[in-house]
Amino acid sequence: MNAAQPSMFAARNLTMLVDFYELTMANGFLENGLGNVTACFDLFFRKVPDQGGYAIMAGLEQAIEYLENLHFTEDDISYLREKNIFSEAFLDYLARFEFACDVWAIPEGTPIFPHEPLMTVRGPAMQAQFVETMLLLSVNHQSLIATKASRIVRAADGRPVMEFGSRRAQGSDGALYGARAAYIAGAAGTACAICDREFGVPALGTMAHSWVQLFPTELDAFRAYAKVYPDACTLLVDTYHVLRSGVPNAITVFKELKAAGHVPQGIRIDSGDIAYLSKKARIMLDEAGLPEVKIVASNSLDEYLIRDLLSQGAQIDSFGVGERLVTSRSEPVFGGVYKLAAAGTIEAPETLVPKIKLSENASKITNPGFKTPWRLFDNETGMAIADVITLADEVIDDTQPYVIFDPEFTYKRKKLTNFRAVKLQKPIFEKGRRVYDCPPIAEIREYCKAQLDLIWDEVKRFENPHAYYVDLSEPLWKLKRELLDRYFAE
Repeated sequence: MNAAQPSMFAARNLTMLVDFYELTMANGFLENGLGNVTACFDLFFRKVPDQGGYAIMAGLEQAIEYLENLHFTEDDISYLREKNIFSEAFLDYLARFEFACDVWAIPEGTPIFPHEPLMTVRGPAMQAQFVETMLLLSVNHQSLIATKASRIVRAADGRPVMEFGSRRAQGSDGALYGARAAYIAGAAGTACAICDREFGVPALGTMAHSWVQLFPTELDAFRAYAKVYPDACTLLVDTYHVLRSGVPNAITVFKELKAAGHVPQGIRIDSGDIAYLSKKARIMLDEAGLPEVKIVASNSLDEYLIRDLLSQGAQIDSFGVGERLVTSRSEPVFGGVYKLAAAGTIEAPETLVPKIKLSENASKITNPGFKTPWRLFDNETGMAIADVITLADEVIDDTQPYVIFDPEFTYKRKKLTNFRAVKLQKPIFEKGRRVYDCPPIAEIREYCKAQLDLIWDEVKRFENPHAYYVDLSEPLWKLKRELLDRYFAE
């Protein structure tokens, strides 16, 4: 984002974008003497979209901007007062609100896995509970789109992928932040101009079919475009007929450009049997002495269609992917949740007591306590071995052998030696003061690529990916077991 321009996100006061129960609970906490009791919440997700093996963390920068700009206006207070359910003490607290929580988070662009804390919020219960909705909204949405984009980029096998989905995104924020998330995960750029202005994501695009239709002939349209953009000329060739007119007319114009000393860029095919058309178009371009002209494909693509096109020998140099990326059409919900992990008491407000949520569905039983996630890397290969969630005061000493075990099958133990242990979370806020600088988006994108390279390909395959283990440390596993035994014994 241009430092001289205010962020769109920061310019809006989204403090009241909450589920109403955040307000009723906060008021109730205050009325019951629990308002300033310390609470610790984990934000995590339970299942990778599309039955995949990994996800990509995104949306942290917008979550940070939200937390930095938390404040209640006079209109907010008036609206709440008119509900006639909130105490004046609570409304006075909101009028004087100052964010005072500690926040830790996994950086954007990091490969992430189910059940590990992506964000941890610790602070006064009224505040830590209140921020649930917007933290989930920011991380759920962008992590979903980044994960989908990563799959599509992998399917393209090194060919650039351009995000083309603004017009079919779920609203303006869906377009803007969806394009941002796609770029983090490896997209080459976006058709969304405001995302370029706000975040520096390269804006890309040439023409629509209407350009061709507005001129007397297709050839007239192509020549007019080439005249305006002689050094950036990519022509849309499927308005009438790709092989009979589109490609032949493009060849005519490209030869004229070359004769004038310019380098033609490419053609785009947006309909029909793209595999067949691209192969025929490649032959025609090569025979015309235009091997440098690239072929771009678009039209309702996703990772599976792209993989199929390439397996069929399609001659495609880059892809424009729209609705199926920006909406993650195949699975449009990330499923992150925000759960209490520990809390103080009225008698000892800052002493954290581990909390657990039980369920008849085993996957919904939470991991208790104030925790932190680690990633373990093999020193010989450099690749990630597993993630381990520990209690916050634990330290994984990678100079000593370390035993990890599958929390579902505790007899499956593995002793690690010659490994490196890295904490995944970074401190973001300390008592409400921001201590983390968000990297430039290009740096996040490069970091994402580098971190994905440390995950085995078996984890990243589309069908039946290898399960990447997220294990519990032995002290955390014992704590969870004790709480389960205690509750089930009652």
